[in-house]
Amino acid sequence: MSRTFKPEMIKGLAIDLDGTTLLPDGILGSRTRDCLIKLLNKGMQIIISTGRAIESAEKYRIAIGAEGPMIFFNGAEVADLPSGKILYTNCIGMDVVDFGTDIARELDIHYQIYLPAGISPDTGKEDPKQIRETLLTEKYGSEAEYYKNHTGIIPVLKDLKKIAAFPLAGCIKGMFIADPSLHDEVRQRMKNRFGGKINVMRSYPTFLEVINAGVSKGEGLKIAMEHRGLKPEEVIAFGDEENDAPMFSVAGFACAPENAREKIREAADYVYGPNTEEGLAVFLEKTFLS
Repeated sequence: MSRTFKPEMIKGLAIDLDGTTLLPDGILGSRTRDCLIKLLNKGMQIIISTGRAIESAEKYRIAIGAEGPMIFFNGAEVADLPSGKILYTNCIGMDVVDFGTDIARELDIHYQIYLPAGISPDTGKEDPKQIRETLLTEKYGSEAEYYKNHTGIIPVLKDLKKIAAFPLAGCIKGMFIADPSLHDEVRQRMKNRFGGKINVMRSYPTFLEVINAGVSKGEGLKIAMEHRGLKPEEVIAFGDEENDAPMFSVAGFACAPENAREKIREAADYVYGPNTEEGLAVFLEKTFLS
């Protein structure tokens, strides 16, 4: 891509978190935080677009003071914050959960799912006490510990075959956490079983996510932009992984850090410094604050 933009036309920034906005340890750098706050104070709209759950991303949103429609679970959910009102949800079927559990058990790899808010993980019935999505997995191993340290979310241990038997419309997403060498096999098995009914994409080096067909950060961005009254030419998208690529064709301009995957760098209109050096802040300061 080789599109250009005029800084004075930009009204919104769609920012991925991990690998793009955050430092490698998951910390929001002070330079990036201060830059985003300054841009918000100048009237810029900041749209967080992440594979994370609302609960996991909330501390970053609060740190910069961003409000309005945000994108979570790779676009499977769009929510208005800080109100917490869910604007859009698109779930995978429970048959996908069931098959994913079979794969995880056979290959002995970690698999987890997110139940929608308002659903009891014990009964599968509506429960108003469940105000947030519930993370479920079958055993607490090193992968679950890694995910907890990465996101702050502690999973509830459940038999996922029993969960898959709940009479639910679906769950928000599934995720395998495994060595990247196993990703292609998992992808192929899921594709052979469900074809185009689902999307399987990498969101972090060891994270392989399973979401419903039609779900992407790009579709989530369309919804968020519509609610915010933003046109494509008024938005820049920032991302580093394959789950960010759908945003690039929705926004009027796309940027990637140097640490992004090669095909993401190639798809971007501009490549800036790595997240290890808070490259996002450097680019935004030079473009909008100088």
